[in-house]
This record gives sequence, C-alpha cells and structure tokens, in this order.
Amino acid sequence: MSNRIAIMQPHFFPYLGYFSLIENTDFFIFFDTPQFKNKGWMNRVKILNQHGESTYITVPIMNHKRDTCINEITISNNTNWKDSVYGKLSVYRRKAPHYEKVLGIVEETFDNCEGNMISDLDIESIKAVCNYLKMDFKYQKYSKMSIEIEEVNNPDEWALNICKALGIKEYVNLPGGQKFFDRNKYFDNGVSLEFIQNNLKPYVQKTGIFCPGLSILDALMFCEIEQVLLMVEDYKIF
Repeated sequence: MSNRIAIMQPHFFPYLGYFSLIENTDFFIFFDTPQFKNKGWMNRVKILNQHGESTYITVPIMNHKRDTCINEITISNNTNWKDSVYGKLSVYRRKAPHYEKVLGIVEETFDNCEGNMISDLDIESIKAVCNYLKMDFKYQKYSKMSIEIEEVNNPDEWALNICKALGIKEYVNLPGGQKFFDRNKYFDNGVSLEFIQNNLKPYVQKTGIFCPGLSILDALMFCEIEQVLLMVEDYKIF
C-alpha cells in the first residue's frame, strides 16, 4: 500500500479537480459504503446545452430507502437512459473537435460496466477517462478491502481511521472537506492532511462565454489530451 492516498465517494464523469486528486496520490479508495445522497454527483453531471449553458446528464436510479448505501443503489433501466445521454452529448457534435473520441469514452464506460450498480458505473467512467489520458490509476473499493478500523465518532474520522488501519501517513482531499476535517486530530495520529484545489482555468468552449464547473467530458470535447493533462496538473495544495 502506498503512503499517499485519497478516499472519495465515486462520481459519474466528475470535474477536473477529481482527476487532480487522482494525479496527486499514489492510491485511490472509492468510499462506497456511506449513505447515498440524492442530488449529488454520483448519478448526474453537468455538460453544455445548445444555448451554451449548463444542463444535467442524469442516470436514473431505482427507488430506495433513505439509508441505502452507495454500493447498493441500482440503476433503473425502465427507460432508455443511455440514448438520452448520447442525445444530450450530441450538442457537441458540430463545435467540439474531439466529439467522436469522447463519445468513445462514454461507450467504453457503458460496455465495461457489469451489472446495474451506480457505483460500478461511476468507477468505470473514471477508469475510462484515466485510460484515455494515460493516467496511472491504482484503486480499490472500500467495501472490498476487508479491513477493520476503529470506531468512528465524527465524519472526519472515517478517512483517519482507514489511514491508521492501513499504515498511511499522507491523506489528500478535495477542498470541500475543509469544513469538517480536524487537522490537529490527524497530526496527533501521525497522518499528514492536505487539500488539493484545481485552479479551473477557462478553456475555449466555442460558445462565447465560458461555463465553469462542468464534467471533464466538456474539457475533453474541446481540448487536446496534452492540454487536459496540463489542466489536471494545475492545482495548489494547502
């Protein structure tokens, strides 16, 4: 096991910053056992619409109890949602130079996802992007790791106790985690806690006005691989 890890819930074709986290760590753990949260990023993502504004791609999920874990959430196949995804992505056809290549990434994700679990689809989407960018990506699902951790009393102790159980000395998170992580708690246990924030600089979307905060699919549509990698590596650590 590496000494520098990230622990994140799986997201569906996430934004650039998610891949900055992957790039900055040696090993990635998909935290797939917490309660699934509706209106999050596990079954939807933002792309551009025909007006150059953001819109959602959503993967429908089956009805579930409020306390259902992420890795127990099932995709609903009552509608042809894949065609809906392709249909929304078709807005890029005329403007984006890499439309066909990115469509191939999406097709690869759908083809490689075995079963109907949203967490598996999310992981396949991230793997497909890393494969396209030729990024080294070592990962494991937390639910498959069979490790025993100390009792968790606060939200920030999940990552801490996982690190302690694995003998990890460096833990990296996205900036949103600053709100509830106690840095002193990590320091007292010999674990370095860092946050990584991508600078998210604008790139040419060929719409006139840059629309930020979209899926990495948007950047892949308009930018060469080398440019996307430079954007992935454009971050600050604090």
